[in-house]
This record gives sequence, structure tokens and C-alpha cells, in this order.
Amino acid sequence: MSDVSRPGNSSHPAPGSETVSVRLAAFRVLEEASQGREFAAAILNRWFDAQNFSPADRRLVSELVYGAIRRQATLDAILAPLIRRPTESVEAPLRTLLRLGVYQLVFLDSVPNHAAVHETVALAREVGKPRWTGFLNGVLRALSRNLLDAEPTAPAANAVPIAPGRYRLLKPKTFPDPTADPRGYLAQAFSLPAWLVDRWSERMDWDRLTQMAFYFNSPGQLWLRVNSTRTGRDEFLRQLTEAGYAAIAGPTPSSIALQQRGRIQEIPGFAEGLFCIQDLTAQRAAELLAPQPGQAVLDLCASPGTKSTHLAELMQDTGQIIATDVHADRLRLVRDNADRLGLHIILPQLIDPETQTLPAGPFERILDAAPCSNTGVLERRPEVRWRLTPNDIGELAELQTRLLRAAVAVLKPGGRLVYSTCSIESEENEDVVATVVRGQADLQLESQSTAFPGDPTDGGFLAAIRRIEGNPPN
Repeated sequence: MSDVSRPGNSSHPAPGSETVSVRLAAFRVLEEASQGREFAAAILNRWFDAQNFSPADRRLVSELVYGAIRRQATLDAILAPLIRRPTESVEAPLRTLLRLGVYQLVFLDSVPNHAAVHETVALAREVGKPRWTGFLNGVLRALSRNLLDAEPTAPAANAVPIAPGRYRLLKPKTFPDPTADPRGYLAQAFSLPAWLVDRWSERMDWDRLTQMAFYFNSPGQLWLRVNSTRTGRDEFLRQLTEAGYAAIAGPTPSSIALQQRGRIQEIPGFAEGLFCIQDLTAQRAAELLAPQPGQAVLDLCASPGTKSTHLAELMQDTGQIIATDVHADRLRLVRDNADRLGLHIILPQLIDPETQTLPAGPFERILDAAPCSNTGVLERRPEVRWRLTPNDIGELAELQTRLLRAAVAVLKPGGRLVYSTCSIESEENEDVVATVVRGQADLQLESQSTAFPGDPTDGGFLAAIRRIEGNPPN
């Protein structure tokens, strides 16, 4: 699975063609995202660029969109006893309206029950389906009567997990019993594909699984990476504080945890190129590679350029970084990011998607951030949990192995390569590294580690490989 879906044509009106309500925007984003051509984040950005929503309205649209996607299986399980036919047989737009209504009733404390019902029914009229209003009203009012005031702190067959230690109680037993069928409860109550829960249950205990599941159903932490060629972290933290942003220094030298959310372009210093948005595990990839000023570096699968620019910052913008991708439009993102951050040593280079022939090198440092399943970042890419299939894992592992073999072939003796994924699947991580290193005597595995989602941030895998000097390649 690639990190960025290809754009496609939408049957919905362009977001700038009319002024719309918050809930109508959420409905249309969800309908467009359901086509599978793009991730919701890209669609949301277009709507926010075109509509003059207040910060509070943008937050509500985002909450509704991401919440409905993340909690899809939970919402459908709650709906199942309230309608007389299978949820999957309900017309897709009506199913979207139902999920939006249920999400507001169950998960949004800020929206009173009567308002959630009223606004969802009104939304049916807005989308031109007044004949659905009676059905929506009946289903949502029935759910409202099923919501209990008690808030248990432990899982149960009628307890909806909201946040760690907090559950919402329903009258009917809606999910499998967590004691008798823990995997079934995890899949439905936390809204995760059963096959992923089964896979993870083979190597993780209940505490680890629920920690991950709660994290995957949260927005996750927003991390900034300070552009060290333009400012220092302490100075930038001071600027953020003066502008009213709550932020703290992170565990890596350039990382900052932003304690509030908003439009990235509105954060002080964005236009001046003082920072980049980048998850913590991704920041650690460049730190592990440790490129030096003046070196020749290769960055595979470089789009959108967050890792390439981090490498350039660590190199004090001296040397050369060849940033490759198989799509020209993605390489433009690399160039745009480099330009905004004022970095000059990054050379985007298109490679053939069929042969995937890499630049000849040799390179002293190589970053192989391989295409992966993204199972470590489901909080950031919630659609992945519904698009990914069991067969994808094996297919991705084959691609990752080919890329890693091609990468080590252009690694200079004495040079270092970091293999990085956003996956927590061993087939994509340890197994790929072991296959390549075992087959080549001049390669040495220096380190490898897996970061698990929610412990405390995003998940992923990092491995450092060195090519031993004096030994010719096999």
C-alpha cells in the first residue's frame, strides 16, 4: 500500500462552489473518501482551503470525519439492533448519515443528544433526501434512549471504549463479551479488522492490544521538527509560547510536541520555514542514519520530503541528497518542502517504477523508508485499517526486500543504511532485514527496534545496516 492515494474525479460539487454547514462538509468529505481514491486528510484540506470555517468549526468537521472512519465498525455494531436489515445493505449515503448521528450521540460530549438527532435529520434534507428523515429520527431517538448515564472504567459487552479508563454504557449487550471473546470485543468495540486483531493477538497481550487500540482511535500527538538551519528549538519554543501555543520539547534534539491542533499554515514560523510536521518515529530515522556535512546521501521513496529535509538539516545543507520516487507529482512535494525550508542540497530524481533502477552511487548514507502497510500509524491514516488486506502484507514484504537489496548494492563500503517503515508487522520489518543481511557477507546489522503505537507515540520500525569495508559484495 502506498503512502499517498492517487487523486480521482469526484461526483460531488467542488468544495468552493457553495457555502456549506459543518455537518454537510463532513458528510461530503466522508462520501468522497469512501471512493478510496484519496485519504480523508487531503480531501479535508481542500475543503478548509475553500470554506471560511472558524477554527472551532474546522475542529468539529475533522472530529466528525476522522471519528466516523476510525469508529466505523463500532458505529455499525451499535446500529445493528436498531434497524431491521443488515447495516451493509443500507444505501451508502444513508449509512454515512446514520454513522454521523451515532458518533455524535455516543462520542461527543459537547453535542447534546437532542441536537445530534435534530442536526442529523436536518442534514438528510440538506443532501436532498427528505424521505430519510423519519427513519433517521426513529433510529437515533431509539439510540438516545439506550444511552445510560453510568460511565464504567472497564470493558463489558455493553461498554463502548471512549478513552483509556473511560467507557460509555449502553442498555443492550452490543459487543462480544470481552472475557469470553476478547478478540471479538477488540474488533467491534475498538473498530479494528478482525484479521488484524487475530494477527496481533498471537504476539501481544491484552494490555498491549488495548493500549494500541485506544491510541489508534485518538488523533495522536502532533509533532513538529525544528529546522535547525534557521532557528534553535529553545528560540522556536519561545515564539510558540508568545503566540499562545502550548508546546513542550520532545525527546529528539529537534522535536516539539504541540499540545493543541489547528491549521498547520497558521502556526507561527510555517511560512518562514522554521519547522516541519513529522512524527517522532520518522524523526528518529534520520537521527539514526546520522549523515555528516558534505556526504553523498540517497533517500529512497522520498515523498513528501520530510525525511529528505531532515537529512539536509543534519548535514547543515552541505553535500548532496538524491531524493527518489516513482511519481513525478510526489517529487514536486519534495521540492516544495525543500524550498519552504530553505534547503538547497536535495536533488529530486524520478526512477522507473518497473525497473526501480537506483542512482549508481556509491552513497555514504542511504535512507530506505520503504512503502509499507502503515499499521503503526492507524491513528493518522484511519482509512488504512479498512483498505488493507492480509495479502497486502506479503506483497509489500516482497517489494521491500527488492528495494533493500537494490539499496545496499549502491552503499559505499563503510557506509550506513537505515531501513524504516511505519509498520509493526514482522514480515515487513525483521524478516526483510534478515533476508537481505543473511544473503550478503559484507553487511552487518548494527541495530533494530520496533516502536509500538501508544508507547507513547506512533509505531514503526528502524534498522541500521553497515557495509563492512574490505569485503567485496556477493
